[in-house]
Amino acid sequence: MERLQKVIARAGIASRRKAEELITGGKVKVNGQIVKELGTKVSSSDKVEVNEIPIQKEIPVYFLLYKPRGVISSVLDDKGRKVVTDFFPNIKERIYPVGRLDYDTSGLIIMTNDGEFANVLMHPRGEIEKVYVAKTKGIPSKENLRKLEKGIMLDDGKTAPAKVKVLSMDNKKQTAIIEITIHEGRNRQVRRMFEAIGHEVLKLKRERYGFLTLGGLTAGDARELTPHEVKQLRALAMETHQKKS
Repeated sequence: MERLQKVIARAGIASRRKAEELITGGKVKVNGQIVKELGTKVSSSDKVEVNEIPIQKEIPVYFLLYKPRGVISSVLDDKGRKVVTDFFPNIKERIYPVGRLDYDTSGLIIMTNDGEFANVLMHPRGEIEKVYVAKTKGIPSKENLRKLEKGIMLDDGKTAPAKVKVLSMDNKKQTAIIEITIHEGRNRQVRRMFEAIGHEVLKLKRERYGFLTLGGLTAGDARELTPHEVKQLRALAMETHQKKS
């Protein structure tokens, strides 16, 4: 027996929190009866419907994708642009990205159909460390880089402290390659952080997510996460959550 919201989340319908809203909003039926009780538990033999549509109990799957630039972090795009699910033509499960990478940002993104798992990773208190490599227009001063390290004010509030490391500089072209480590997940955050110190990001790539790297993959490649990696990611997110509680 499992909690109803967990079953809905695992089926890829919605995050656990959203599943709870669907239940309390009277959108969920169990064996033909509307259920609004969050503590309800169901078995594999129970028929669960969300908005009158029976849910398919999919086996949870987990993938790591090296997203190329020029790809939308979504399952579909109304403008017909390439989306991350296009790289999984043979996967029958309804997978979707955990969080997002901008259209013009490449790098590591996790794909799954496990809504509960996605919710744990994206929870504001469980934000996992993410490492990006940025190519900047102009070479930031040490003083400006220290501002990023301490946290910088953006239009949606001050960022948490970041780790910043200059990998290389090209004085002739006036560009720099900088590694930056953050654990928040705001929209276009890294680009906006560099813009706040007066430097446009020309290229951006997410190279690490927690302990996961792009090792052995080229843009457009994907691999399945091992059960141990899934367990580790969940534990890492929960550990971060507890530290911030």
